[in-house]
Amino acid sequence: MNKILLFLFLTLLSSCSDQDDVYVNKPLDFEVPSNFPDLAYNIALNPPTEKGFELGKKLFYDGRLSSDGLVSCGFCHIQENAFTHHGHTFSHGVGDNIGTRNTPPIQNLGYQTAFMYDGATMHLDLQPIIPLTSAIEMNGDLTTIVAMMKADKTYQKLFQQAFTDGTINTENMLKALSQFMLMVTSSNSKFDKYRRNETGGTLTSEESTGYALFNAKCASCHATDLMTDNSYRNNGLAVNPQINDVGRFRVTQVATDYYKFKVPSLRNVEKTAPYMHDGRFGTLESVLNHYASGIVNGATLDPILKQNGNLGIPLSDAQKTQLIAFLKTLTDNQYLTDKRFSEY
Repeated sequence: MNKILLFLFLTLLSSCSDQDDVYVNKPLDFEVPSNFPDLAYNIALNPPTEKGFELGKKLFYDGRLSSDGLVSCGFCHIQENAFTHHGHTFSHGVGDNIGTRNTPPIQNLGYQTAFMYDGATMHLDLQPIIPLTSAIEMNGDLTTIVAMMKADKTYQKLFQQAFTDGTINTENMLKALSQFMLMVTSSNSKFDKYRRNETGGTLTSEESTGYALFNAKCASCHATDLMTDNSYRNNGLAVNPQINDVGRFRVTQVATDYYKFKVPSLRNVEKTAPYMHDGRFGTLESVLNHYASGIVNGATLDPILKQNGNLGIPLSDAQKTQLIAFLKTLTDNQYLTDKRFSEY
């Protein structure tokens, strides 16, 4: 009798263990905020799920994707700074290598149609390949990365749970990273609440005046509530002769694209200093001073910055103060502190 009971107990224990290993992956709720434009990413082809997101986050913070085992995506993209490398003019990589561009924020990527300052890739699923394989940034080898994941029990389980085929390969790795990045949404700033008539969205008179100025002087490029029109423009920066970053031209080889860079979103801009593709400005005041009196003329300078024979955007000191007051309403503290996006 005791042997029969022992047999039943062991069978039940084994059954429970098997059931623990069988995880039914659940879709994550993804809603487009009412004040946002339509999603650009085809979410139907890679819908975010609990385990896909978990896998993507693990990959995002895993230094083993780089050649030195230390530099992860999260090394340069720090959440509390809107996933930028705050205070660093240029991005840093393996072996203390320093790049030539400032680390861009990670936010609302599912609404963008191109990535990198020069639009080097047009799909979110492909974007991570650039920093992963860059000799200056992560210097990773995709074959080595896949082998590492196949030998890791946690990755084995997560891939099995996250994808129907359970295959550990580059395609599923990139899809998981996209699921994580897609969910990193910033849509709950004071400005968002103002736009949606929600509690906490009342602008001060200075912020309101700044918003009116923004609409009159800035919104043609920093369009919609995403604060970018996803275009490429030459905004009159003096060319750094040591780097001579030609911007969009590097991708298109079209002469009219010389020194044009992707218009960045201004969301959380209070937290993302330094500014511009090369991090040359340390403060918002410096940025506005550039537009008011620092524009350098050139063959591809955006026409908006050269009207009626005048360069730049006229701004008084009072208007600069009002604009900065408005820009600070774009700070989304929920996004900056959301534990779902943090490493620990």
